[in-house]
Amino acid sequence: MTEILAQGPIFLICLAFLLGVVVIIHELGHYLAGRFYGAAVESFSIGFGKSIVERKDSVGTRWRVNWIPLGGFVKFVGESQLPTDVGKVEQGPIGKPYPQLSVGARSVVALAGPAANFVLAVLLFTVFFAVRGTEQYDVYAHQVNEGYPAAEAGMLDGDIIRRVDGAPIRQIADMIVITSMSTGRALPFEVQRGEETLTLMVTPRREVRPNQLGQLVPQGTIGVVPAGLQGSLEFRRFGPIEAVGMGVFETKDTVEHTVYMLGRIITGKEPLALMSGPVAIGDAGRRIVNRTMGAESVPLTTRLSVLGWSTLQLCALISIGIGFFNLLPLPVLDGGHLVFNAYEAVTGKVMPEKVQEVALMAGLGLLLTMFVFITWGDVLETGLFNGSASE
Repeated sequence: MTEILAQGPIFLICLAFLLGVVVIIHELGHYLAGRFYGAAVESFSIGFGKSIVERKDSVGTRWRVNWIPLGGFVKFVGESQLPTDVGKVEQGPIGKPYPQLSVGARSVVALAGPAANFVLAVLLFTVFFAVRGTEQYDVYAHQVNEGYPAAEAGMLDGDIIRRVDGAPIRQIADMIVITSMSTGRALPFEVQRGEETLTLMVTPRREVRPNQLGQLVPQGTIGVVPAGLQGSLEFRRFGPIEAVGMGVFETKDTVEHTVYMLGRIITGKEPLALMSGPVAIGDAGRRIVNRTMGAESVPLTTRLSVLGWSTLQLCALISIGIGFFNLLPLPVLDGGHLVFNAYEAVTGKVMPEKVQEVALMAGLGLLLTMFVFITWGDVLETGLFNGSASE
């Protein structure tokens, strides 16, 4: 516990950087779309709380850098972000009040934030595949533990795992992503044993154990210690067009996994603890920094390179998560604004202010409740209370 508390500065720097970059891009998407339609912008803020630096541009928008460096926000004139905003129209900024934009324009503005996150993820993945490249290799069961699902299904040490649930396995992470989110679901494992190809039905069971970063997470496990098959490693960089295609595919694949995971959480098949919040983001960044820079036998330039690429990938994943989360149909999120817009488009009337206030209040309450539960789960994942947070 003492060690992780001592690493508070690293945690805060990682959190501010990772969350800040992604949220600012999200808000920039809203801002650019709003200005395209002539909307008046009251403020564009980096961070929260009181301003450190603030200036007003030629159209009356306040550009602010605030004390709490966790993301940011854009506020359009007349936009109802909180229950207290309903019916209020700020004076000063040049342009149309947000409610005067057409339903279609407001919907584009609402979608622009998540879209910016997905575009950012595609660009980051594209850079990764074009410049860094990717490693692929055959994955085999280095050790199959007795009493676990894989052993019960008949898997043996040395089996090469070719496919899981129809998806090809070309890295250890490919298998972990599928099995960790499939508690209680029978998965077909296509394995190669010598010259023979077998299909084994393996049902992951839930177990609290360290993930790849060392965070304690309840996840599906099959009791296999995987390893890369010696001599099967292939390294490849992609050309610009191929890299863009790979970036799009990786983003699409991550969104599909997110939808799948959320569906299992909603139906009670997986715990809410699988969702991650700011604490988990900061802790993941802290662990990546410690693990990479702690390898003192590796040259510094190599460590810095690995750290940069790991941070880029994590940033892309966080961007997808924030973009997807904001599309949920909760009133205080972009998805909630789309619901209000749909009501107006169908009925031809703006949703009554009282209904908006109640909906925003309920949505805010639900978000705060989720935040408390998710944050508590994140704190447990760090291992703060059981001495597992040293990494």
